[in-house]
Amino acid sequence: MEKGSFDFVKRYLETVCPSGFEAEASRVWREGCEGWTSRVWRDIHGNSFAVVNQEGAPRVMLASHTDEIGLLITNIDDSGYLYFTEIGNWDPQILPGQRVWIQGKSGQVTGAIGRKPIYLLQGEEREKAVKLEDLWIDIGAADKEEAQELISIGNSAVVAYSFATLRNDLVIARGADGRVGAWVTLEAAWLLAQPQFSPKAAIYAVGTVQQEIGLRGMRIGAFGIDPKVVIAVDVDFATDTPAMDTPRKQLGEIKVGKGPIISCGANINSALYEMLVSTAEEKRIPYQIKATPRGTRIEAEAIQPIRAGVATALVSIPMRYMHSPCEIISLEDMENSAKLLAYTVEKIEEGMDFL
Repeated sequence: MEKGSFDFVKRYLETVCPSGFEAEASRVWREGCEGWTSRVWRDIHGNSFAVVNQEGAPRVMLASHTDEIGLLITNIDDSGYLYFTEIGNWDPQILPGQRVWIQGKSGQVTGAIGRKPIYLLQGEEREKAVKLEDLWIDIGAADKEEAQELISIGNSAVVAYSFATLRNDLVIARGADGRVGAWVTLEAAWLLAQPQFSPKAAIYAVGTVQQEIGLRGMRIGAFGIDPKVVIAVDVDFATDTPAMDTPRKQLGEIKVGKGPIISCGANINSALYEMLVSTAEEKRIPYQIKATPRGTRIEAEAIQPIRAGVATALVSIPMRYMHSPCEIISLEDMENSAKLLAYTVEKIEEGMDFL
């Protein structure tokens, strides 16, 4: 990945943006559109849009979400400890002992998630799974009054992890789920704006909000654009790690670094699926196939029934350790996903049959 793109990815993945609190990440995404798009805007819900070749036809939407899972402050006790609930789906076993960044009244506040020490757990208490109600956040406040000077009920928080590089073109980040896909949609739109591409369609790249709490932004964004074709982008489970023998039988052989995942199944338009596969073969882009017998439970499922129905496909980036603070993905998979989208969309023209 070129340095400019890498620096943008790093900056984007280090923003704090739990569902419902995506303003900063959405602003960074829109800044990535400067100078090469026909138009950039946001809607009242917080979704961000960029369009290339706006006068073209048909309308094609490339969509992924900008939000991440997080925490929400629900109570402050008399001693100044903070209690919280989850934004999105957490494995509570991950949380004890983690540092957190809270988006406080006047900026970021650092805290630690506390739990009774292991030495003080008695009998069956040691064997029980951790529950959110067993945990609290300590910001070092002397009492409730001091804590309330910094924190309000309803402030959001994320686990305090930053972006880092690993070997073999892999990176590790908190909240990569969603934002790597949103980068792919932006990169694909940028490619389609370059002289070597000649798209006939109008391309709408969309960075949506509130996916982790019910796909709200995706539905609203698609309804407003009214596209004929949508390629949704997200992450999906890699099965190339230990303890994945059973999931591997169900999900297939999905490996990080081996290319984007193209989903097939009831939720996916078969003509669009075939176009993605044939384009990958033609352009020698590595790819992996995932069979999905029901709804995808992510962007494609939300968009497919909008208005009178949309020809929908799903391209995903393989990810290890999803919904943890140390999600691992491949930069090469991200770049290949963007190329696959761009080359596929270039083929789409008015009157094309997706029945």
